[in-house]
Amino acid sequence: MAIFQYMARTTSGEKVDGEIEAATESAAVRVLDEKQLFPISMTERAERKGVGSGVKLRRAELANLYEQLSDLLRAGVPMMRALETLKKTGSSQRVSNVMTEIFDAVSGGSSLSEAMRERPQSFDPLQAAMVAAGERGGFLEEVLADLSEFLEKQDQLRNSVRGAMIYPIILIIIGFIAVAACLVWMVPKFQPLFEGKPLPLPSVMLFAASDLFVEYWQFSFAAIILGFIIFLMFLKSESGTRLANIWKLRIPVIGSTLLMVSVTRFCRILGTMLGSGVPLLQSLDIARDAAGLPQLADAIENAGESVKKGEGLTPTLEASGLFPPQLIEMLSVAEESNQLEKVLLKIAATIERRTTQRVEQAVRLLEPLILTLLAGVILFIAIGLLVPIFTMAQSMR
Repeated sequence: MAIFQYMARTTSGEKVDGEIEAATESAAVRVLDEKQLFPISMTERAERKGVGSGVKLRRAELANLYEQLSDLLRAGVPMMRALETLKKTGSSQRVSNVMTEIFDAVSGGSSLSEAMRERPQSFDPLQAAMVAAGERGGFLEEVLADLSEFLEKQDQLRNSVRGAMIYPIILIIIGFIAVAACLVWMVPKFQPLFEGKPLPLPSVMLFAASDLFVEYWQFSFAAIILGFIIFLMFLKSESGTRLANIWKLRIPVIGSTLLMVSVTRFCRILGTMLGSGVPLLQSLDIARDAAGLPQLADAIENAGESVKKGEGLTPTLEASGLFPPQLIEMLSVAEESNQLEKVLLKIAATIERRTTQRVEQAVRLLEPLILTLLAGVILFIAIGLLVPIFTMAQSMR
């Protein structure tokens, strides 16, 4: 937004001055007209400051926003009135702030897609490109409805993955607390019994770990935090991210599930954008940025280069080895019959169902693995404590 200093006259000819906040000078003049003020001069006092340009909207908020705008436009409501309605009835204050900016920008002469591109924190390039295609083709209502459905499905898939991981994470936290409690409170009570006696290796390791936790807990805690920070910094680096993604795909069941999630996202994004009239090369560029896996992004980039050369999309994707043979076959037939967008959306729906099943399968495998690991740690503690006791009992006999 910008602040404009103005000088104007009222309907009675009286001269007034003041300040007004608006997206553009044209929008400020329109506001003065609504107040029945006739501007004489106007100067911009401050640079624009976006109220919502730095606001990150959730998928559910965006899906609801697009659905409401689509319904209003289909009902014959003019664009400016529809935007004003959404500005007043936003599901939250931040949504209302963003829609206020969009309303001001569109009233100042920008198109809806241009206003969205100027606010990348709130609207990603995929959404702005689809809206631009809908504006050019005259089917904006359909594009907005497709966007709403697309975001809802993305949100559902993400929530299903997150929901499935809640129980394993709780198991890990409880197990860590239980092991820490054993090392801090239980193990030290047994140590005085074994002073000056030879101990087996498990007992030596157990008592050393307990001493580390009890006597040097500050250093242990600091070392854990520091190690965690260094690990996160490594993961955020380019080489660390790529290495982590390579190893993630090698994990049995979990790796293939993560790959299918990314392939599903790619198929749904590309199919939705092609169905909305966005050109193939632009759709591939946006789908590449939203792929989620560097390996898949590289495969999509190579496919885009092949399309620029006049070659087919499918052979390059097949050469990457990331797409199942059945999917490649379906894409090949769809590309030949010019039905790529429809087939991509069908593939996304099919893979989504299978991915949900794989997530459930992966979680079912994770739970016994975590329980087995925790049981192994508890068994190690028990061995470290019981073996010296049995040795002492035998020597006393």
